[in-house]
Amino acid sequence: MIELLNMDCMEYMRGLPDKAFDLAIVDPPYGIDVGNKPMSSKWGSSRLEKKDWDKGAPDDAYFSELRRVSVNQIIWCANYFPQCWPVRGYVVWDKGEGFKGRSFAECEMASITIDGNAKVYKRDPLAGGDYKGKIHPTQKPVKLYEWLLANYAKPGQRILDTHLGSASSAIAAHYFGCEFVGTELDPDYYAAAKARFDRETSQIDMFAGGVA
Repeated sequence: MIELLNMDCMEYMRGLPDKAFDLAIVDPPYGIDVGNKPMSSKWGSSRLEKKDWDKGAPDDAYFSELRRVSVNQIIWCANYFPQCWPVRGYVVWDKGEGFKGRSFAECEMASITIDGNAKVYKRDPLAGGDYKGKIHPTQKPVKLYEWLLANYAKPGQRILDTHLGSASSAIAAHYFGCEFVGTELDPDYYAAAKARFDRETSQIDMFAGGVA
């Protein structure tokens, strides 16, 4: 079951029992005000409305609740969050040549509480449609979340995403076979994410089933 909720993640987590999820894969605001920065039209995102969602990073209470409700966590941009420590490993997303010289970082790092060697995911962002018609400034590729699930989760597990954003994580979870809950506070992003999830999952499902 995939559940997408338009609500505050703290409100949602406070209503959960301990260890309600096997794994949380989250991409919280970094506190660098990216929502108000100009975006390159090359990524199809110049039309995005400027917003203040990234004015500040989550506080200690967020990370405390996240650890309480999930057995393990993968937290993007661990270098911004001292609350991530201690960690058991890292993932580095190498964004590829297409990001060199741009305002965004050429790679991002996620902390992981699961034992294992550090891993690198590398993919050319220009190869495929992950950034075409971008609906969120920090939209990550579906393929990246598919890779994370393949390496750190099992089908049937319960996965939490507290900052749904563009719904890339939800689309990946749908096809991986996880139970998934994603929360998104901003109503505009939520509506766009829900529409994207419905569109992409229904289109691929129809194709897989041989429906013309």
